[in-house]
Amino acid sequence: MRARIFQPPKNAMQSGWANTREWVLEFVTSNARRPDPLMGWIGGGDTQTQVRLTFDTREEAIDYAQRAGLEYDVELPQPRHIKPKAYADNFKYGRIENWTH
Repeated sequence: MRARIFQPPKNAMQSGWANTREWVLEFVTSNARRPDPLMGWIGGGDTQTQVRLTFDTREEAIDYAQRAGLEYDVELPQPRHIKPKAYADNFKYGRIENWTH
């Protein structure tokens, strides 16, 4: 069984960074997902894909995978570039860009 260890990205719909500090271990599906003939929902027979474990650090997730005998891939997060901004900068004197409605 193969697992994927990663840090979840920030939600694109909100500006907060909640739930992005923890590390997640997910199992990778071994067979393809297929539509259910009756309802049309996409699913598969592999119940391990429903398991999602969270850890405080990457090392804890790696230790768990090694203790459980899992093959794993670690995906490192992209570096975050935060530009400090202030609302008052929209109205400051000497602004380079034009300010219009």
